[in-house]
Amino acid sequence: MRRALVTGGSGDIGSAICRRLARDGLHVVVHANRHPERAQRVTAEIRRAGGSAEIVVFDVADAVKAQDAVETLLQTGPIQVLVSNAGIHLDAPLAGMSAAQWHSVIDISLNGFFNVIRPLLLPMIRTRWGRVITLSSVSGIMGNRGQANYAAAKAGLIGATKSLALEVASRGITANAVAPGIIAGGVTETVFNETLIKELVPMQRAGAPEEVAALISFLASDEAGYISGQVISINGAMA
Repeated sequence: MRRALVTGGSGDIGSAICRRLARDGLHVVVHANRHPERAQRVTAEIRRAGGSAEIVVFDVADAVKAQDAVETLLQTGPIQVLVSNAGIHLDAPLAGMSAAQWHSVIDISLNGFFNVIRPLLLPMIRTRWGRVITLSSVSGIMGNRGQANYAAAKAGLIGATKSLALEVASRGITANAVAPGIIAGGVTETVFNETLIKELVPMQRAGAPEEVAALISFLASDEAGYISGQVISINGAMA
């Protein structure tokens, strides 16, 4: 059974991804940091549905703890699917943004990807099969007011993903970025009301976490073996 690690697996999008990959027959490692109880609920839900899952708790921004956690997971076999979904928002206009706001978002979304993927890569390469999927954002492609830190992190993920795709292309491993737009969930509901969503999104609705999960399910499958180095937007025709 192939194993998948989903960072940020306890959030709205992350939990939908975990459930979908488990339904696809993968053993899913549900990652959490600040909310392990949510990851525990997702894991229990997957198991009740007949799937296979476990929980791992660590801070992706802490290089030492991330490496230790990943190496512990690798003791029972390679992780062949990584979905790098961990990220936070700390929005502010750049002129008033604190150094802590800048560094925290970069550390989790971008440096966190590096901290997790680096120890995973060589074991994945040795299997001659792998899928690396990063969660970027429409902000990483278009930019967004008040989100210079978030847009920088998500744009950085795109560059890292494209570069990784070239490095592992001959090893049976693909690397792609998924760039969601406005997706329904707790964070979205506090920022976007229905009127604003209709103004911003040509399809006039927010996307569902399950729609993002369906795209990632395909990218993680054997059928997507010739798709690599791509940025795939899922945003209701925003761009």
